[in-house]
Amino acid sequence: MITDFKGKTAVLTGAGSGFGLECARIGARLGMNLALVDVQQDALDKAAAELQASGVQVMATRVDVGDATAMEALAGQVQARFGAPHFVFNNAGVAAGGLLWENTLADWNWVLGVNLWGVVHGVRLFTPMMLEAAKKDPGYQGHIVNTASMAGLLTPPNMGIYNVSKHAVVSLTETLYQDLSLVTDQVSASVLCPYFVPTGISHSERNRPSDLAAAKPTQSQLIGQAMSEKAVSSGKVTAADVAQKVFDAVHSGQFYIYSHPQALGNVQQRMEAIVMGKNPPDPFAARPEVGQQLRAALRQA
Repeated sequence: MITDFKGKTAVLTGAGSGFGLECARIGARLGMNLALVDVQQDALDKAAAELQASGVQVMATRVDVGDATAMEALAGQVQARFGAPHFVFNNAGVAAGGLLWENTLADWNWVLGVNLWGVVHGVRLFTPMMLEAAKKDPGYQGHIVNTASMAGLLTPPNMGIYNVSKHAVVSLTETLYQDLSLVTDQVSASVLCPYFVPTGISHSERNRPSDLAAAKPTQSQLIGQAMSEKAVSSGKVTAADVAQKVFDAVHSGQFYIYSHPQALGNVQQRMEAIVMGKNPPDPFAARPEVGQQLRAALRQA
């Protein structure tokens, strides 16, 4: 929980677009120091120029969040420039779909490298700094927000590699919350679980590293990409709306952050099936035509 953001420091990954950029904009309006992190240099430069023009302190660093050495260097740079951060937003993410057995090793390494290891590095490097700051200053307040997804609470088909990464982030963050509560009242955590929100994630391939290049896409991956782009682009909740929810949650100490609370009925059905020992429920029960179209397209492939 952070009750006053002015003069505090925020570290935001994926800060060149989407939730990261919108959270940085709110942070700037609140008078925070900003450490912006992104792997896409042009987007990072544009964000940095915009936010510097608002009069706040900005440090912009190009980092692949899945690279342990690069993240360690970033943590050192943040410490040297601003001291321990108060708000850490482990937000960088990429998307990939298709049937599970069709994902290549490069697909797994890329998605888990960004979506999971990026969060792991953010937590392992910045949490000790924050706890040390809390020990030295009884008035210090810190909060970590990790971006998961509704796919971290559900298991929609044809996007298993993404589901796996986001389920891991939910588990990691729930555990982080419990671990922090054992040792301090000054630092806590939240998990962001957005549904379909128009951001740049459906075009993640633009930042895929050459050493993890994609193979020729399979039919299931092409179908998954098309469905994802349609769902994301049609979203009515904006990235700015979600960013405000993030800051509201950090201010109030709320753990679960949802962009679309109406989607939680599907989560409840899944949890009830787990408790009752039933088979996983039909993810398309509310929209059977979508399931029928997907099944038909995959069986014709």
